[in-house]
Amino acid sequence: MISTGGGCVIEVQDVVLDPTGRRVWRAGSEVRLSRMEFDLLLALARRPGQLVRRDELMREVWGVGFWTSTKTIDVHLGWVRRKLGDDPAGPSLITTVRGRGLRLEVGG
Repeated sequence: MISTGGGCVIEVQDVVLDPTGRRVWRAGSEVRLSRMEFDLLLALARRPGQLVRRDELMREVWGVGFWTSTKTIDVHLGWVRRKLGDDPAGPSLITTVRGRGLRLEVGG
């Protein structure tokens, strides 16, 4: 059972995010994420199943209004995938649509 103190949670597949408490669970086990990792996952979780462009993520998560390298997103995405147990070689939770953006998949 996940207790969030009565706050609103976001559930996608077996991932539960508590935006107020800044906590994440996968399959009932809490996963510790850094501030930026949490913000990246939250940005995707707020639009489950929708493609989120990299420039949107840079603006929303890092507050950068201009295009820079995608390395920042890729590095943080790798950490989030690893911590959530999402296989980078064949991800079923967070997928990359080459040249377009990222999507938090609603079915796994």
